[in-house]
Amino acid sequence: MQIFTESSRKFLFEYLNNAAPTGAEKSGQQLWSTYLKPFVDELHLDIYGTCYGVINPDAQYKVVMESHADEISWFVNYISDDGFIRVIRNGGSDHAIAPSKRVNIHTPKGVVKGIFGWPAIHTRKGANAKLSPTLENIFLDVGAKDKKAVEEMGIHVGCIVTFEDEIMELNDRYFVGRSLDNKMGGFAIAQVARLLKENGIQLPFGLYFVNAVQEEVGLRGATMIAQTIQPDVAIVTDVTHDTATPLVNAKQYGDIKSGEGPTITYAPAVHQKLVQHVTEIAAKQKIPFQREAASRSTGTDTDAFAYSNGGIPSVLLSLPLRYMHTTVEMAHKDDIQNLVKWLYYSVIELNPNTDYRYFKP
Repeated sequence: MQIFTESSRKFLFEYLNNAAPTGAEKSGQQLWSTYLKPFVDELHLDIYGTCYGVINPDAQYKVVMESHADEISWFVNYISDDGFIRVIRNGGSDHAIAPSKRVNIHTPKGVVKGIFGWPAIHTRKGANAKLSPTLENIFLDVGAKDKKAVEEMGIHVGCIVTFEDEIMELNDRYFVGRSLDNKMGGFAIAQVARLLKENGIQLPFGLYFVNAVQEEVGLRGATMIAQTIQPDVAIVTDVTHDTATPLVNAKQYGDIKSGEGPTITYAPAVHQKLVQHVTEIAAKQKIPFQREAASRSTGTDTDAFAYSNGGIPSVLLSLPLRYMHTTVEMAHKDDIQNLVKWLYYSVIELNPNTDYRYFKP
């Protein structure tokens, strides 16, 4: 099973390098849907931008395979008289990494380049000796002399700001960059669609490949699309924390290591019969995987599907990720390949006649 073909790698780099911030995912969804189109029977787009492709759209039984399309970013919130810009979060953006980062400010006139400024170390003395970035003190500099000059560039309150960092390969083992959370999931489910098509697999149900918007601000796209599609089963993929790096408490966040396989999450929202199904598939196909647990909620689109429409049996398969919500998110190539294989075989061997009730009263 070849995951990284010439065409799939080309798509991966183009897709990850493109900015698709929460609430403005359009260009990313266009790239994703164009790639997916040859492998599905239908393509759809909902009002807020969630895109999904369907195999066997006339089938009564519906299975969703889902990732989320949006990446964290910033909103311009204030422009000072002397031309400096303050921002607020759009999703869980990390203010600690902002200083000295280069950014793209997305305006009606196009992208404007800027930077997150920060006072030189020489000047941080006395009361400022321990100065650290906060949401209250980080700022953008676009080289403008005053507020009018900023506005003439097309920048206004509400413009979205993204980091300009792009994907790279590290030591031929990792992909590194911003927005692997969760465009790498979008890549993975698109590869499942490709493999099903290339291998001529005929499914006894409708399969919906969903790339949902606005996950980073509360699972909004998944909540909407679950009501639209009303699936019978949902297989969700997202990222999880590699806890083997310094400064991360594995006892608190789980013992997860990049390169040792994707994870299955145990949580109230994750259906036990689906956990049994996917773990049996992993054993049968010799796919390495890791286990983790989530208290109360998974914090992923799994929750949106599980608790929609009277309850949708849902399962979560995750990709271990180093340095989440930074510009150097890292994912191991072996984990990506094993995630695709796990999703592929899990859906092929899914039985639409399964009774998901835990017992018959």
